[in-house]
Amino acid sequence: MQANPVIHAFPTSASAVTPPAGACLSRLTLTDFRCYEALRLEIDAQAIVLTGPNGAGKTNVLEAISLLTPGRGLRNAKTTEIGRKSTNGQPRRWGAAAVVNGPGGESTLGVGCDPETHGERRKVQVDGAPARGQAALAERFSALWLTPQMDRLFIDGAEERRRYLDRLAATFDPAHIGRVSNYRNAMRQRLSLLKEGRADPTWLDALEAEMAARAVAVAAARNETALLLDTAAAEGVGAFPRASVIVDGTAERLLETGPALAAEDVLRAKLAADRGRDAQLGATATGPHRSDMVVADRARGLLAADGSTGEQKALLVSLTFASARMLATAKGAAPVLLLDEVAAHFDPARRAALFDEALALGGQVWVTGADEDQLRPLKGRADWRHVEAATVSDGAGQ
Repeated sequence: MQANPVIHAFPTSASAVTPPAGACLSRLTLTDFRCYEALRLEIDAQAIVLTGPNGAGKTNVLEAISLLTPGRGLRNAKTTEIGRKSTNGQPRRWGAAAVVNGPGGESTLGVGCDPETHGERRKVQVDGAPARGQAALAERFSALWLTPQMDRLFIDGAEERRRYLDRLAATFDPAHIGRVSNYRNAMRQRLSLLKEGRADPTWLDALEAEMAARAVAVAAARNETALLLDTAAAEGVGAFPRASVIVDGTAERLLETGPALAAEDVLRAKLAADRGRDAQLGATATGPHRSDMVVADRARGLLAADGSTGEQKALLVSLTFASARMLATAKGAAPVLLLDEVAAHFDPARRAALFDEALALGGQVWVTGADEDQLRPLKGRADWRHVEAATVSDGAGQ
């Protein structure tokens, strides 16, 4: 396969050029990333539309951008799953890099992995130098996304909703993801001891003290993020409903009624009391790993989980834009917005409202779609590119 040529994303008409006021990319480079052997895009527009048939590689471009933020990106993929496959079926070493403009100015960010030497670890570079972890990404760039897979956010288990909230919390405090990870590591160690019957009280006491401290820190960040998100969601989004957001969990509720140290004491005592039951069940009954983000239609009081498919999609859009407004207020710059195949399930009025709101945020917007007619509200306002067979070309939809 030949490498993709450099695509200069300059629109053919001046009306399509709107320099983004918020976060944006001016260059994106991919190497052995998913279906792309090599791709380099130069961008100078607020809105970029990628059209083409299903399976052409449109979502892969958005995924690469999402991986420039902490976490596992919009597909929640393992790093060893991302590299383009070699002739023997093994994933190659892959990389994604971008020149980004965020609240801190211009930076060059890079992520990648060599499965043979890194295993599952994703390597991060900032301005050409290795970074100690993913927290460095959050300090320089932020992005949000809306994908078809997220349509199940309100009907699947609480894990995806916790991940959504934790991703937002990490944009304010990059150390949040580390605290979640440390809590889970301590929880796994404790559960392993209980299941094996090695109930050393001193060891268990230490692990439970660590779990309680991490749990309270995680819960505090979630409570604060949910409050900010609920405030932003109260504004609504054009034709979309106004959402309400709360966190429902033992640790989160304890912080609403008392100080952090008291919450730690209660959680530590609860963990100690539950040792026998947790050992029998093979799971930890109490902690922030069981909390949930509860979303509802603010005007109607309808829980998102109880709504129709259409109502859930509308609430998800409202929640996503509320998240973007929240970040814009907190950081002084709107995040990059990645909208993957979002137009198919809305009527023309809601499509127009969705795209109008996306552009009004002020950050860069990337939109994918197989049907150009559904993206008609963006004609003359965006830089269009056609994607087919892992090749990006100029001139679509102008």
